[in-house]
Amino acid sequence: MTDNNHDIEQPEERVPRRVIGTPPPAAGNSLLGAEEPATEEVDVPGVVLQDEKTAKKGEKFAALLFVIAFLSGLGFIVSYVVFQVGDVEKTQVSNLALGGTLTLTLLALAAGIVVWVRLIMPKYSLVQERHPMVSGPEAREYVGETFLQGAKESGITKRPLLRRTLLIAAAPLGVAPLVLLRDLGPPHTNFPSKLRHTVWGEKTKDGKPRKLVVEGTGAPIRAADFNSPGGILSVVPEGFEHDLNALAKATLILIKFRPEEIKSGTNKNWAPDGIVAYSKICTHVGCPAALYEQTTHHILCPCHQSTFDAADGAKVIFGPAARPLPQLHIAVDSEGYLVAASDFAVPVGPSFWERGDAEAEVREKGGHA
Repeated sequence: MTDNNHDIEQPEERVPRRVIGTPPPAAGNSLLGAEEPATEEVDVPGVVLQDEKTAKKGEKFAALLFVIAFLSGLGFIVSYVVFQVGDVEKTQVSNLALGGTLTLTLLALAAGIVVWVRLIMPKYSLVQERHPMVSGPEAREYVGETFLQGAKESGITKRPLLRRTLLIAAAPLGVAPLVLLRDLGPPHTNFPSKLRHTVWGEKTKDGKPRKLVVEGTGAPIRAADFNSPGGILSVVPEGFEHDLNALAKATLILIKFRPEEIKSGTNKNWAPDGIVAYSKICTHVGCPAALYEQTTHHILCPCHQSTFDAADGAKVIFGPAARPLPQLHIAVDSEGYLVAASDFAVPVGPSFWERGDAEAEVREKGGHA
């Protein structure tokens, strides 16, 4: 403590004011106006002003970071428009481009602000006594003066290069939502349609239904051979054994039940000889739900523990999944092989914005959802 009591206003005299290192701003100052003429700096106890040479270096460094933030922000918008999704490889490239540019934008913007504070603004110590929570006119006037004084200390009016590059850096972040929110309107591409359908609804080249084949070996499955109750197989569509984009939606789990084990939630007309086919794609976030407990007929997703009752239409009995695993309509062809009689009645995997329209169509047609 010093003996300069006349420099510090006591709580009983007025609302405490913070010690500042420069004189009050002149009336009519504009935060975004033209560069102000230099004013006399006043030495105040507890306040250390930045060296002008250091401040100039900090100004140029922060401005460079803001320009980088601006360019990467533009890169984010361009990446969103240019790198379209549609398959696994394109989606990966899109995610890398969007994540990389947005990360660089936010990092450069934050780093520029940190440099601004550390190398340009003055450093001071502040001790403020506790005061009543209700602020009077005098306190509100003081807050307004302090805000303008803080703006002056920050250099935002004195250093137009920093001010202008900061505004430029933040501009792409303000425009980006307009580009991103565009996709929340009416569908302008066939992307929702792609999510509703899988290759199970497509016929082979000779016009026959597509066979179910064992994942990994590609061997077709005869209904007579898959006759052990409790048995389970991971199956994929014939002709797409190595197509990752198709398998991301079309992979199935095939389960054999005794007739008395199948409950009302399962469509028995789609389960020849008690063989039921469910989508392997969890309806929570799309993990492979392939763990099966034979005694309880429960299908478990290992990612977030969503549990489905395979004997009762794969309805959700535990976990964050919001809807059952879709059942595929399968049949037995003239040669005894299991084939897909039609595509899934509802979209597979996690829910998305437009999927409600597809389910409404199914209900209107009296289909099994």
